[in-house]
Amino acid sequence: MAAAEPKPPAGAAAARRLARSCWSAFWDYETPKVIVVRNRRLGVVYRVVQLLILLYFVWYVFIVQKSYQDRETGPESSVITKVKGITSSEHKVWDVEEYVKPPESERVTNAPCSSDEDCVAGELDMLGNGVRTGRCVPYYHGASKTCEVSGWCPVEDGASVSQFLGKMAPNFTILIKNSIHYPKFQFSKGNIEMRKDGYLKHCLFDEVSHLYCPIFRLGFIVERAGENFTELARTGGVIGVIINWDCDLDLSASNCNPKYSFRRLDPKHTPASSGYNFRFAKYYKINGSTTRTLIKAYGIRIDVIVHGQAGKFSLIPTIINLATALTSIGVGSFLCDWILLTFMNKNKVYSHKKFDKVCTPQHSPGSWPVTLALVLGQAPPPPCACSTDPGRPQDEGQSQAQAVPPSRPGPTSAPSEQMVDTPDRGAGPGPQASAPPQQDSTLTDPRGLAQL
Repeated sequence: MAAAEPKPPAGAAAARRLARSCWSAFWDYETPKVIVVRNRRLGVVYRVVQLLILLYFVWYVFIVQKSYQDRETGPESSVITKVKGITSSEHKVWDVEEYVKPPESERVTNAPCSSDEDCVAGELDMLGNGVRTGRCVPYYHGASKTCEVSGWCPVEDGASVSQFLGKMAPNFTILIKNSIHYPKFQFSKGNIEMRKDGYLKHCLFDEVSHLYCPIFRLGFIVERAGENFTELARTGGVIGVIINWDCDLDLSASNCNPKYSFRRLDPKHTPASSGYNFRFAKYYKINGSTTRTLIKAYGIRIDVIVHGQAGKFSLIPTIINLATALTSIGVGSFLCDWILLTFMNKNKVYSHKKFDKVCTPQHSPGSWPVTLALVLGQAPPPPCACSTDPGRPQDEGQSQAQAVPPSRPGPTSAPSEQMVDTPDRGAGPGPQASAPPQQDSTLTDPRGLAQL
């Protein structure tokens, strides 16, 4: 008596069945089925969604954002500035060479002392005023003492004199010469008008009449930045001049113009580091001794910032955005299908009408003409395991299909759309109300193959 073969475990069999079903489903073909639902409310929702999507792409994407263009941001730029103007203090007239300087800054720390022991000879403080001699001496004024240093006398706080130079400063003029270049489009332009009649010698900037005369009054820049000139001149500050070049190169070069804006850049409300100042010195000799005048200047610093972007028509972004627009219109169909299958009355009826599964009859490998004839309606389909009506048992569907008499020969065509009336419209009594439903997958054109 032969021994029984061991059976594979149930889990392995289930895994193989799942793998076979997944492999079979991978080769299935899905095609959309058109169902016309006559419902006014659903139709209004569908058209409104399509209209909103169309307006978004036409108005915002293509007109405002100009997404049909190839763009380049961050132009190559150069800036040259020149300051002109004179002012005066109590005992001196100041010109450009005296009040326009590069910045530097120093702080004096660890200077107070009580005895010589607090001052180490030869010690150098990088934030101090010189090399310490080791002596603790009285300060210039008051009862305090500081470490003596070998350096310039007097030190910065020893004999300072304040002079305000801001009376005439608002009338100082600043020439801001700027040129930009977009290498991708080989486009260059500057902010100065090319004229040979001495135009720059007698013009001042105006957004309307003199856009290409980049000579600005200092008072105009501070005013446009929203600051008070007198207060800013006493404490100092940093003002930004922003030049923006947004160019549409599909138009002529005359439409690519600079746009200027002004604002204060430094934190004026921060007590630890408010305002702007720097130090510089002037050197000379008196009776053979080298002497200097140390000046701590509170001034207005101008930072010129240039940015922009250029765009020109290109076929690739145009095709990409058109394809995106056409694809996005399908959002209306998705939304309406969701409403139809979720919130509408009789949603199960719509689901049965929308989703059908058609099984191809199984024949021998050499019987492909018979299969083609069956698909074109030349022979009644054999029994199939798939059901066109998920709500009806398979035996009942087969018995009804067999009870339907064969159709008479005649030139008919398979419908490409299904008309579905919504329940709110109602259907009156008639012959069609009692007729048994026919299978959507059954094609009844006995002469279709002959017509092909």
